[in-house]
Amino acid sequence: MNKPFRKNDKLTPQDISRYNGYIWKFVATCFVIVLLLIGSTTLGLFGALPSLRDLENPKSNQASEIYSADNKVFGKYYKENRTEVTYNKISIHAFNALVATEDNHFYEHSGIDFWRTFSIILYNMVGKKQGASTITQQLALNQFSGEKRASGVLARGFQKLKEQVIAVRIEKHYTKQEIITMYLNTVDFGRESFGISSAANTYFNTTADKLTPDQAAVLIGLLKGPSQYSPVSHPETALSRRNFVLGRMANEGFLTDGQAKEFQQKPLGLEYHRTDHNQGLAPYFRDELKIFVKKKLAENNIVKNDGTPYDLDRDGLKIYTTIDATMQQYAEEAQRSYMKELQNVFNKQWKGKNLAKTITNYQSLLDRSIARSDRHKGLLAQGKSEDEIVNDFNTVDTISLFTWHGTIDTLMKPIDSLLYSKMLLWNSFMSMDPTTGYIKAWVGNIDHAYIKQDQVFEGKRQVGSTAKPFTYATAIDQGISPCTTVDNVPVTIDGWTPKSSLKETRPGRISLKEALAYSQNYVTAWVMSQVGPGPVAELIKKMGITSDVPAYPSIALGSFDASVYDMTGAYSAFVNHGVWTEPTYLLRIEDKNGSVLYTHTPKKQQAVNDQTAYAMTDMLKGVVTAGTGSRLNYKYKLNAIVGGKTGTTNDNSDGWFIGITPKLVTGVWTGCENRNFSIHSTQIGQGANSALPIFAEYMKKVYANTALGYDKNMDFELPRTELTIQLDCNAYGQQSQGTGEVEKKLGF
Repeated sequence: MNKPFRKNDKLTPQDISRYNGYIWKFVATCFVIVLLLIGSTTLGLFGALPSLRDLENPKSNQASEIYSADNKVFGKYYKENRTEVTYNKISIHAFNALVATEDNHFYEHSGIDFWRTFSIILYNMVGKKQGASTITQQLALNQFSGEKRASGVLARGFQKLKEQVIAVRIEKHYTKQEIITMYLNTVDFGRESFGISSAANTYFNTTADKLTPDQAAVLIGLLKGPSQYSPVSHPETALSRRNFVLGRMANEGFLTDGQAKEFQQKPLGLEYHRTDHNQGLAPYFRDELKIFVKKKLAENNIVKNDGTPYDLDRDGLKIYTTIDATMQQYAEEAQRSYMKELQNVFNKQWKGKNLAKTITNYQSLLDRSIARSDRHKGLLAQGKSEDEIVNDFNTVDTISLFTWHGTIDTLMKPIDSLLYSKMLLWNSFMSMDPTTGYIKAWVGNIDHAYIKQDQVFEGKRQVGSTAKPFTYATAIDQGISPCTTVDNVPVTIDGWTPKSSLKETRPGRISLKEALAYSQNYVTAWVMSQVGPGPVAELIKKMGITSDVPAYPSIALGSFDASVYDMTGAYSAFVNHGVWTEPTYLLRIEDKNGSVLYTHTPKKQQAVNDQTAYAMTDMLKGVVTAGTGSRLNYKYKLNAIVGGKTGTTNDNSDGWFIGITPKLVTGVWTGCENRNFSIHSTQIGQGANSALPIFAEYMKKVYANTALGYDKNMDFELPRTELTIQLDCNAYGQQSQGTGEVEKKLGF
């Protein structure tokens, strides 16, 4: 029996041998335990490990990007705002800052830094808490383990072991460049910015490859705590953290001491912009685009390799559109500038008026608005009775309101906020190339955060006098000359007689060309009486109007509803030799690797003949040179070769202007959400005043930017065959009303 060892006893060789045996047995036992743990972890006993395929195809939520025609990303769809970039698209300073701060032996170890692990244990033993995970281990936890950080000593130990096993696997399957790139593409930088590319854009309005050392240091500094070290919320803390990272970069030889000190003296230099689906260019367009992309992927059964549908919010698709970022900006600026002014005039007209007495069906409109509101739906979900809901709507609360000076929070009754929203003027705008059908700008309404309704595609409103060219085109197609003169007197068709104010009616006999220029209702009705509503309705459908157009005589004056999208596309046929080209905004869809999934080809059809189309462009030019659109030149100084048509519906509920140029056709609409709320004065509410000025401001900006390639002096193309329609009405002498005899004699 071995005797116990006492302090003053001398160790014999046998004692030393025995104790060495204990030590080696302990080491061997620990080694076996470690091997068993590693083996068990490798076999998945402590949780499944990623397969080889998982390692080769790491999953991450990646934002789908929307590209403009000039190849700029102007929007994203995402659950996490993440855009992956390759190694050569990331600044070397970002890599250096990360390695210096997080893992200075990154390029030497094979996934686990044993020396650092032992040193960290010593640090923790003396109360200095440190983390020992390498970049590869952090990637393993973030990207491949599929687990949240464990709680409890034993659970954390098993998780750490899994990280290490996965890290070693990662190191075997990826190069160092691939690992560090993957890491920077996946980490959270705060403010809904995932990955270095999104972070560079969010905080510095730049790309990942252009990050300077100090900018890279700010972003890498965020990794320790995106909230704690946020340069937006805590600039002083962020500055201190940035300077620490710069110091580490100098210590590791990535910067000289002098360079580090120079960068440490600089301010943060943020160019922060909030990442939000409501913000950025063309938010209404992006909503419609998302619906269309989903539809096309489903219709064409375009799915991922595993057979599951693509998810626009997670699968990193690249969506290429026809939108020109510069022209979109011009359109949004033109709307914002003029609608602010028009809303002020509108408010003054309604100030002090008793809405209940002024507005038809006032109470029923209000009741329907309450029933459709999100507030009403929320109160119903809470189990509130109708009496309680009515009481809530009449109790003062804090309400957020849209204004052209910015969103404000104010105290008011919710029912009054509904009335406020009813009194807001809406506006929509679309501009397209008539030849290709490519849409260049799309402004769906006045503010996406406050009003979700898109009025370019989804909204359909009565078109008013913008429908008149369809009737005139039908007449010209049937051989009636634009120079035919007609007595401008009331005409009745099947019991329908259009109205025309004495002030707006031009007396005597006038030509069809003059009648369109000055938007004369009586002459338009006479033309309808000659051609019949059936052919006019048929032409309207050929020109791309998808809404219901009944074959009634009143469609000559625009009694039907249509969208800005359809009406702009229809007018494009006049410019494009009579060929209607489907308004197009999607070019192609690619997966995250750049493989083309879908290419969109616009539909085309001959709507009117080439000769008629050119005659209509000439007549629409007359609207601007002498008619209802003449303020484009005398007031707004556009002074370009341009045509167009104004439109105004009953009670000025809808104001329209559709402008045509050889390379652009643009539609603008203005009105309130409900037609019962309108501008009292025709002088102010007519399309020439409520819609045309936005077109004017937009086109002036477009023409001023010569890089866009639009020439204000370019004229419309002649027909492809010799022009046979007489457009110079001075060539006519006396003509008989509507017989066409003079046209025949002159050979027209």
